[in-house]
Amino acid sequence: METEASTSKERDTTNADINSYETIEQKILALAQTRPKGISDKDLSTEMPELQPVQRAQIINKLLSQGHFDLFKQGGSLLYRLKDPSKAKIAKGADNEEKIVYTIIEEAGNKGIWIRDIRFKSNLMPTQLNKILKSLEIKKFIKAVKSVAASKKKVYMLYNLEPDTSVTGGAWYQDQDFEAEFVDVLNQQCYRFLENKREQMNSCRGGPIMARNVTFASSKEVWKFISDLGISKVKLSVEDLEMILNTLVYDGKVERTLSGDGSTLYRAVEPLLSPPGLIKSTCGICPVRKNCCDVGDVTPTKCQYITEWLE
Repeated sequence: METEASTSKERDTTNADINSYETIEQKILALAQTRPKGISDKDLSTEMPELQPVQRAQIINKLLSQGHFDLFKQGGSLLYRLKDPSKAKIAKGADNEEKIVYTIIEEAGNKGIWIRDIRFKSNLMPTQLNKILKSLEIKKFIKAVKSVAASKKKVYMLYNLEPDTSVTGGAWYQDQDFEAEFVDVLNQQCYRFLENKREQMNSCRGGPIMARNVTFASSKEVWKFISDLGISKVKLSVEDLEMILNTLVYDGKVERTLSGDGSTLYRAVEPLLSPPGLIKSTCGICPVRKNCCDVGDVTPTKCQYITEWLE
């Protein structure tokens, strides 16, 4: 009976120790969440003075082996930084080659990385690398995205990342195709808004300076006008509209200036000279006009641009 009682007591003590360790692990993970830059042994000893150094080392090593932390040095001391859930997940279910490829893709950020560069950095054979990439895609750790810079090439990035505008082309591209008509519509509507502001100057009775100030509009005002029109299927940002406004500045239709608080203002201006008639015709902007002649494939009679313009 005494032996059974002793065994039961030891079992209870062991279970208590396990529960205590699990509680300490949860406390350490919670502390790491509040400090995304990492926690040190000093932080742990300050926040958990009751924890012995040997216990602390054992628990930290266990959390490291489970893939909860990244270990790195800063200023001569070790820091434990909490990994995001996807990293912890891949640490459990991936071999060394997959971890290497995953890390290379992770370092590329939301701009992605070409398979050629992954092969160069990982020193893996093409067949093996393709197999690893396919495996990571199936597990939804990474994804392949077509780049507008090279439509036939794909870049790889982490699955949860939103691709950079340099990859997708931003609001002006759809399925790697430049939306020229959409840009033209935005161009016209932005200019129309600024023209209406300029016409308000005629009814302003506060003097020439006040009348001139009425004609200016900020990019946020233009953005609100375009948003209220509802002509865009995609969500446009103020920066997107500033790109459109800048094209109007380069065309000489809009003037740009800085306000007292440093923000940029725009206003429609009258052109100094009317554009010549040739510029208004298709021939003035034709990309192959130097090859145009009476005979051959590029002739006025075969020109589809002239046909569409006349229609």
